[in-house]
Amino acid sequence: MRRAGRHFLQIPGPTNVPDRILRAIDQPTIDHRGPAFRELALRVLAGLQRIFRTRHPVIVFPASGTGAWEAALVNTLSPGDRVLMYETGHFATLWYEMAKRLGLDPLFLESDWRSGVDPERIEQALRQDRQARIRAVCVVHNETSTGVTSRIPEVRQAIDRVGHPALFMVDTISSLASMPYEHDGWGVDVTVGGSQKGLMLPPGLSFTAVSPRALEAHRQARCARSYFDWSAMLEANARGFFPYTPATNLLFGLDAAIRMLEEEGLERVFARHARHAAATRAAVAAWGLETVCRHPAEHSASLTAVLLPEGFDADALRAHILERFDVSLGNGLGRLAGRAFRIGHLGDFNDPMLMGTLCAVEMGMREFGVPLAASGVVAAMERLSASR
Repeated sequence: MRRAGRHFLQIPGPTNVPDRILRAIDQPTIDHRGPAFRELALRVLAGLQRIFRTRHPVIVFPASGTGAWEAALVNTLSPGDRVLMYETGHFATLWYEMAKRLGLDPLFLESDWRSGVDPERIEQALRQDRQARIRAVCVVHNETSTGVTSRIPEVRQAIDRVGHPALFMVDTISSLASMPYEHDGWGVDVTVGGSQKGLMLPPGLSFTAVSPRALEAHRQARCARSYFDWSAMLEANARGFFPYTPATNLLFGLDAAIRMLEEEGLERVFARHARHAAATRAAVAAWGLETVCRHPAEHSASLTAVLLPEGFDADALRAHILERFDVSLGNGLGRLAGRAFRIGHLGDFNDPMLMGTLCAVEMGMREFGVPLAASGVVAAMERLSASR
């Protein structure tokens, strides 16, 4: 049966792809060895440096963000190297599992999935590492499974207080181009990202911003690598090309996405995301429900994860909302499966889109029998009106 109107894709990524980006992708493929492609590639690579806030290279692989995770590890580390990682949620756990499969020796600091990285625990672990066996500290900036953001500058400060030589690696897959982030300014060595969230593209491109220290480590690293080798990529990128066939049409879209972000202004983009996040949290509070994130200073600006009361199945609620209102919400992952749902409010997103989403969620919960204290829709409208 045909559904009237447009589907609301309100998962925390992939996000809605704007028509302008779809039109950019929808053009004839060009010769990836020709002068027109060279001009495109150099323009996109320079634009990515501005998005990451770095003067150093940003490497693009045709892959999801998981590819960028792997590239970060295999290009800087050797088999058996110890890596300090922090359990902020499902995606931090997946990065840890990858490190094990790659033959590294990850030390995983366990947490409750409701808090960000604790800089004091990072500092303590590094102080105990008197032989400097830890070669890298890997953390997730914005945990997509929980809606919890970690304080990256404070983690950098913790590393510096110890004077530890470990590389600092950060996953920004659901925060890049949605929340403030400074690769150079925050002293990060490797930042990983993906195309399908704040950059408003379909899945298919992964990004790795690298510092001079990371490039020096790369020259010594002995993990096996081929497709994800930075050296071949950097050599070709310097001339405006790629060492193999690139995702040409996605690069057309990336070019358009960078232009859109800079036309709006990154600071305005960040403020818009923060405003929509605050309105969403106002709705959750009015409903009488809890967010997964415990601490106000760690609330994500790109998504909100909502806990349902005991006795209610979040996945069944999501299925009901999809069937009744054609709205897709993110599911609970890992230990949050069936307990929480996630509202994505990132990418190409405005006030009416947020209000439509929250209306569908509220109507769905009422039909599903979830007890609500008050109207979250009204609370969100009041917050948006007050913050214009």
